[in-house]
Amino acid sequence: MDARLHTELWTSWASLLRSYAAAHGLNSRHHAVVEVGADEITLRVASSWLRFTHEQMEDSDGNRSGFSLQEDGTVKLNGIAEEMDIAAEALAREMMQRE
Repeated sequence: MDARLHTELWTSWASLLRSYAAAHGLNSRHHAVVEVGADEITLRVASSWLRFTHEQMEDSDGNRSGFSLQEDGTVKLNGIAEEMDIAAEALAREMMQRE
């Protein structure tokens, strides 16, 4: 994948996580924080976190799974491709309802 495209997709992924976490936070007593770096994105809610690298997703419980951004704008989680916005919404919802 072209480096510029990957950077755009990475930035979009972080933005979607931030937006959906904020939306789900409206009905939560918790606030989400999304930390973005060139090689890592972390979504934190209370004592829980979800960390993304370019190849992996890991959570605060020690679970790990495959993760990759695809050229067509989808995200692949554990080998299953989903639309990026659908995946980000589901993950943010799960994190905001966790605590």
